[in-house]
Amino acid sequence: MKIVESMRITPGTLLPGAGSAGTTPFRQGLPLDEPALVAALQAGHEWAFETMVRVYGGRLIAVARRFTRSDEDAQDVVQSAYLNALRAFHDFEGTAQLSTWLHRIVVNTALMKLRSQRRKPEEPIEGLLPAFGEDGHHVEQFSEWSAPADRLLEREETRAVVRACIDELPDGYRVVLILRDIEEFSTQETAEKLDITATAVKVRLHRARQALCTLLRRQYAPLS
Repeated sequence: MKIVESMRITPGTLLPGAGSAGTTPFRQGLPLDEPALVAALQAGHEWAFETMVRVYGGRLIAVARRFTRSDEDAQDVVQSAYLNALRAFHDFEGTAQLSTWLHRIVVNTALMKLRSQRRKPEEPIEGLLPAFGEDGHHVEQFSEWSAPADRLLEREETRAVVRACIDELPDGYRVVLILRDIEEFSTQETAEKLDITATAVKVRLHRARQALCTLLRRQYAPLS
């Protein structure tokens, strides 16, 4: 495994001697034999690692990008996740799909990177929460807009805008929103990953959803 620790690993990386004709039983367009791939990875075959990167790399980069605010950081996360996976393959028992196992490693690696980057106080979220006047009405008067965020994420033309709005949230709220609403972790799982209470998860999630709604309304609902 030393060879992969000294090189930059990105989707499409070809290891020396890997991926050439006749060196791997996996062919593009054919169903992937995941147990055979796992066995080859555990045996240390370089072509198996190249196959893993080629098959799963794009999806793993997308997962990492949800947590990071730059493509470069996402690449760093996946690079580290590949190395973490290689060191842990002997513990992989096949009780979950390889893609699920790798996904989990990327999420955990991304959270570790975010924790290492927190050297300054987090930005407050109050400025993004709905503001109300003395009469109980919104201070900002928007025309009606009700498209939920998950549907907007399904639309190609609005996906980038929704992601940009999520990126505007302070990290402590943004990460909770991603873990709960996008990655679909439970409240308790999210609390354990972030080392906070379940109550704190619920509060942050509620405020993150409110802030995201405000940002999306500013984008999609013209001021009246």
